[in-house]
Amino acid sequence: MRKVYLDNAATTRMHEEVFAAMKPYLLEHYGNPSSIHSFGRQARKAVEDAREQVAAALGAEPREIVFTSGATEANNLAIRGIARAQKNKGNHLITSAVEHHAVLDTCKALAKEGFTVTVVPVDEYGMVDPAAVEAAITDQTILVSIMLANNEVGTINPIAEIGEICRKHNLIFHSDAVQGIGNIPVNVDNLKVDLLSLSAHKFYGPKGIGALYVRKGTKLDVFNFGGVQERKLRPGTENVPAIVGLGKAIELATSDLEAEAAKLRVLRDKLIKGLLAIEATKLNGHPEKRLPGNVNVSIQYIEGESLLLSLDLKGVAASSGSACTSGSLDPSHVLMAMGLDHQTAHGSLRLTLGRDNTEEDVDYVLEVLPEIVERLRAMSPIYTGNEIKRS
Repeated sequence: MRKVYLDNAATTRMHEEVFAAMKPYLLEHYGNPSSIHSFGRQARKAVEDAREQVAAALGAEPREIVFTSGATEANNLAIRGIARAQKNKGNHLITSAVEHHAVLDTCKALAKEGFTVTVVPVDEYGMVDPAAVEAAITDQTILVSIMLANNEVGTINPIAEIGEICRKHNLIFHSDAVQGIGNIPVNVDNLKVDLLSLSAHKFYGPKGIGALYVRKGTKLDVFNFGGVQERKLRPGTENVPAIVGLGKAIELATSDLEAEAAKLRVLRDKLIKGLLAIEATKLNGHPEKRLPGNVNVSIQYIEGESLLLSLDLKGVAASSGSACTSGSLDPSHVLMAMGLDHQTAHGSLRLTLGRDNTEEDVDYVLEVLPEIVERLRAMSPIYTGNEIKRS
């Protein structure tokens, strides 16, 4: 049976060159970067070299890069750090309805502390309207946090326009760019962001390491204490092997970005065309302004969980917009924010392509999926066979 991994938005297979770069710092160069002896100095150089690699990839300065355990921590540091540092200026935060839970839940936690949060809606494609962001601004607004590209439906937001609005109103702007790195060009000056989060395992690096870009002059309140590492913004002994891996991964991901994106778009478009040939199937997300490897469709009259399990039995790894696989009966908050009904949202399927995928992988999915859909619809209590004919 063929094995096809189409869940690259969840995590990616580590690049061989990334592993090779990390290995010496796991077995040979194991010094603590804070130590003054040669072992420590060697580790410190590796950390700072990686910081330069990340900065170069983002168009930033090395001192503007803070290493974290991943994007969840980076998002928390950015949002909580600004909220508490700026609370003497205001208590209002703006975000969007389709953000990752690392952003939405952080904002909810701050709301319990007395902050006010405005969650702006999105259109049918899951895109944030810059005008809606500007309309939500008050004299108490201190932070705007809008993701660069959506992790579920792949829609790319007009971040530079929103950034321009934030600058006009003298507001701090944060963007969760986890899905963008390695897929589309990301330059902090072009995007006009003050803070930007990323995670290595989304672009063929190791898990458990990420970074937060903090524009020079942006003050954050810290919530971890115990050391001077990362300019006291993220104290604790640095994970040197992972940091080295992050640096190498982002260097590789951005060096051949255009060629890789072009390849993925061809595979993506073929996959979308084939999926939409299945009756009562619709594309979720923007048809053009979407990530090169993202495919998200809703297949009516079936449940997402059954679809995923059936694909897994055929060797295909995918994910669903439905949260049922994580123990929740609620459908994706992203799809609901886009206006989909519960039934349609529960039948969503996300297939995300990566550097290892081939045209043969796409052909295989398009071969096995129609049979799975037909079988599941035949078993469905909400499908009689006449619904599609009537639509």
